[in-house]
Amino acid sequence: MTDLFWPGDDRAGDLMSDNAFLAAMVTVEDAWLDVLIRAGIAPAEAKADVVASVGAADVERIATGAEADGSPVLGLVALLRERTGGQTARWLHRGLTSQDVVDTALMLCVRDAKVRIDQEMAAQITTLSRLIEEYRAAPALGRTLSQPALPTTVGAKIAGWLNAVLDAADTVAAIPPLPVQIGGASGTLAAAIELTRDPDGAIGLVDEMATTVGLAAKGPWHTTRSMVTRVGDALVTCCDAWGHIAGDVVTGSRAEVGEFTEGHGGGSSTMPHKHNPVLSVLIRRATLSAPALGAVLHAASADSVDERSSGGWQTEWATLRTLARRTVIAAAQTSDLLGNLQPSAARAAANLDAGGDLLAEQRVMAELVGEPALPDYTGATQLLIDATLARARNYLEETS
Repeated sequence: MTDLFWPGDDRAGDLMSDNAFLAAMVTVEDAWLDVLIRAGIAPAEAKADVVASVGAADVERIATGAEADGSPVLGLVALLRERTGGQTARWLHRGLTSQDVVDTALMLCVRDAKVRIDQEMAAQITTLSRLIEEYRAAPALGRTLSQPALPTTVGAKIAGWLNAVLDAADTVAAIPPLPVQIGGASGTLAAAIELTRDPDGAIGLVDEMATTVGLAAKGPWHTTRSMVTRVGDALVTCCDAWGHIAGDVVTGSRAEVGEFTEGHGGGSSTMPHKHNPVLSVLIRRATLSAPALGAVLHAASADSVDERSSGGWQTEWATLRTLARRTVIAAAQTSDLLGNLQPSAARAAANLDAGGDLLAEQRVMAELVGEPALPDYTGATQLLIDATLARARNYLEETS
């Protein structure tokens, strides 16, 4: 995919795209039909290559027709039945409702995006650990409220970035196993029980469906949207972490600061001398827009009414798609930024020297205890760095 309104959109590839969503919906229909056949409910002759029945060329037709029904599922099912015919057409979608197909397809798409985000964060954690080791003792100026505060090190600053990324990675890891949504028209599994003649048999169909598509088995959650908001919150937390990094690089790359330089800075249409921190700017763009998208998901969740929401549920689809794609893009851009980042220990030291009297607090502390001031006032920086690096190693070992 490409998007002139969102430079870098191609980094997300086909993730959460129209094509991916269509393929996921077809996967749901095909898997459910297979489950019915294996359970002896649908006849063996209903088996067909449903997945091959539609493709990217059908996206426009299905999308255009979706307005009439408020969902792309009805048009998709009609097209699948038209192209398969016979027993396949008769048994397709039986026992499902449109929300089952959309929600399960969304979870399949989210799963693919999550895999990519996990990969990018592992790369970032590895790169940040390397940068910390290289610059752990390089003197630097710590700033609070934009002004000189206390001595620190470049490595300590980067350790702050790493802790934020690790926190985000923990948040993503805490997302519950992504579930199937199979509940039928009102979330009661009534149609599935009618097919199986047995409530336990209907639950068994859901379990088998989950295994078939590689998602978790779960009771109907069609009106409980916490699954979607938890995914959204994790994505926003990732963007928060990357925004901190990008903000520090943007500030640190100013000519008068000079502590960080992007390895592949962007140019200007009129000023040949420019070396703009373009990746940092684009990452910040994502982090500034992500919280609002997460808030929309919460508003949609709170708007759930009856046994299928009349507006909130429909709001989720594009919102989650946009948030997930932008998070993947920001993840890839952050990995690129860090992999080519050029910290300047010399400029960091020079800025520290120019920071003025930074040891007034130390003198007060020394007077309080009646002892001479210690020769170093970077506190427990090295111990904190060691703890951060240990946390990073544990994460990488546990996820490898």
